Amino acid sequence: MYRSLIYVAWVTQMREPTFLILTALAAGPRHGYGIIQEVTVLSEQRVTLLPGTLYTALDRLTAQGLVEPDREEVVDGRLRRYYRLTPDGVTALRTETARLRQLATAAETRLRARRPRTV
Repeated sequence: MYRSLIYVAWVTQMREPTFLILTALAAGPRHGYGIIQEVTVLSEQRVTLLPGTLYTALDRLTAQGLVEPDREEVVDGRLRRYYRLTPDGVTALRTETARLRQLATAAETRLRARRPRTV
């Protein structure tokens, strides 16, 4: 079942917040607030995830088999749940990264080949 969901995830365009969440987890497990902070840094403050948005996305990504809970700990009386990429999550992130790289390369090639406009 996960394989068909993974296939859909990388065949269709991945939304930027999803890409950033997976990228934030690529270096290792993070808790929710850590993911929010990393997404803000990665996007140069263009994307700011609200907690409700993040946890909805994490639930969806968990159901798709792209992320999974790593561990839980209590800090200052509050529960922190850490998430990590699954092997399918790594594959989906690599696939989307390659797709974006291919698009950027095509755009750069066309921009270099662009002829100046004559008046």
